[in-house]
Amino acid sequence: MTQSSKGTALITGASSGIGAIYADRLARRGYDLVLVARSQDGLTNVAAEVTRGTGRRATTLRADLGAREDLLKIEGFLRSDPSINMLVNNAGVGAVQPLLVSDVEDMERMIRINVTALTRLVYAAAPSFVAREQGTIINVASALALAPEILNGVYGATKAFVLALTFSLHKELAEKNVRVQAVLPGAVETPFWESAGGSLEHLPDSIVMKADDAVDAALAGLDMGELVTLPSVPDADDWNAYEAARQKLIPNLSRNIPAPRYCPAAIPQDATPGAFPA
Repeated sequence: MTQSSKGTALITGASSGIGAIYADRLARRGYDLVLVARSQDGLTNVAAEVTRGTGRRATTLRADLGAREDLLKIEGFLRSDPSINMLVNNAGVGAVQPLLVSDVEDMERMIRINVTALTRLVYAAAPSFVAREQGTIINVASALALAPEILNGVYGATKAFVLALTFSLHKELAEKNVRVQAVLPGAVETPFWESAGGSLEHLPDSIVMKADDAVDAALAGLDMGELVTLPSVPDADDWNAYEAARQKLIPNLSRNIPAPRYCPAAIPQDATPGAFPA
């Protein structure tokens, strides 16, 4: 007998990789699904496997979140279906080439999907979640949000946006009983790499995680109440120290006088303009 539904999770980028595994895992937890991606064939396959394996209902919506009309369609669906109580913002595109050899049109499309679409879907879901005082928003970012110097900087910047937005959403929505989580995986074995113009063959096995393991770790982090989940980081104290340092900075980020080191008397007379201090 199929267990009663825990609600409905809408998952973007659900036709393969991390999104498809989220679909399987959430269905096994008792969620019905709305699966969103560009590939109808991929969506149909994932939906059939989920229904066959779990008995949960899986609705498919083919959409390119980089196209405004498709994005508006998904926003409307989020607003109109009161059963949706989880949004998994997993859809994204990437790049591995440095800025100087990247096409700016490709970078703009990446921003539309990784930043604009994700933001608009949050805006579509959050008011309903708040009104019902119950909901979860999972934003799949990347470890490159913390290390944008690695690979393509625009990609890292889009994921840093996702992390920053998640911090803000948590502050705004936590007291309204809406859960928010940012997931920051490192390299994961999915089709993402080939579509981004790279290849997993060039990476050592020691830094590439199986997609199943990444999603299972992310959901374990959600169960533990983590705001930020880093599936690869062995010692949680490392993240806690990073976050503690960030919190220590916050009270001093805006003051009415410059820091003493920027006063004329503190600057060496032979300092080179633009040079970093030793």
